[in-house]
Amino acid sequence: MSDVAPREIRLEDYRPPAFTTREARLRFELDPAATVVEAELLVERIGEGPLELYGEDLETLAFTVDGRALDPDALPVEGGVLRLRAVPDRARIVTRVRIFPAENHALSGLYESGGLLVTQCEAEGFRRITWYQDRPDVLARFSVRLEADRSRYPVLLANGNPGARGELPGGRHFAEWHDPFPKPGYLFALVAGDLARIEGTHTTRSGREVALHLYARPGEVERCRYALRALSTAMRWDEDVYGLECDLDLFQIVAVPAFNFGAMENKGLNIFNAAALLADPEIATDRDHLRVARVVAHEYFHNWTGNRVTLRDWFQLTLKEGLTVLRDQ
Repeated sequence: MSDVAPREIRLEDYRPPAFTTREARLRFELDPAATVVEAELLVERIGEGPLELYGEDLETLAFTVDGRALDPDALPVEGGVLRLRAVPDRARIVTRVRIFPAENHALSGLYESGGLLVTQCEAEGFRRITWYQDRPDVLARFSVRLEADRSRYPVLLANGNPGARGELPGGRHFAEWHDPFPKPGYLFALVAGDLARIEGTHTTRSGREVALHLYARPGEVERCRYALRALSTAMRWDEDVYGLECDLDLFQIVAVPAFNFGAMENKGLNIFNAAALLADPEIATDRDHLRVARVVAHEYFHNWTGNRVTLRDWFQLTLKEGLTVLRDQ
């Protein structure tokens, strides 16, 4: 469990960050017992004050600022906040940390669920993955490389569009992902495991073709076909009513057996509790189908109302959720 004490936060105390993160390049050596995360952050000053990075339950192995190594055991951390005062106005922060997914029972950050490795980062879960400006008003472009044992984790997913993939020594493999749109850390997502996939396509009003992938455990994926159709219906409705097209080449949904939310709108990689997606055509009622259609639509609609148009602070949570609930209704 985290040793960071809860703290009271007041809206009147909001201050813009002194720095923002422009690029976040992450590399994961995935293992349920101990995952190593390397992060390269390109930060830039936009105000006055120190660079503040957040971290919880991290074993810091290395930390450098523009190539200058800092002692991981002597970092100026107080209450889960690392404050760096002697940082150039543009700097490259490189960190290496170890985290422990199988021991993470908070279901926040990276954790193990039914043999899968899964993330949940809303609201402040990304700080359980690496040192980061884990606040909704800091938006960065993410590039991610996932490495894992192929037999245990044949499917490696993250936000955005797929890049290179291939084999590594020792029965391991890798997959790279790049999200072209800046996003806050709470919208980061990662899923690794043995999953089956069903596919569809959606042609936007402007003629672009978007690939649709839905992943679930092999014995459950066929019961998700209605959810896949519901996704395409929601995409068409958002175009017809709001003029909003999907802005990625690939949109993915994953059904997870143990997920602490009903679902989460991570940019381009929505993660659902499996119970929210399953609709067996032999036994599902009209109410079951309506529930699936609404939750799939809700998380997709967040692609704009919550993701591309995001929050300044967590007091604005009701704005993005209220508008998106209105849209799913």
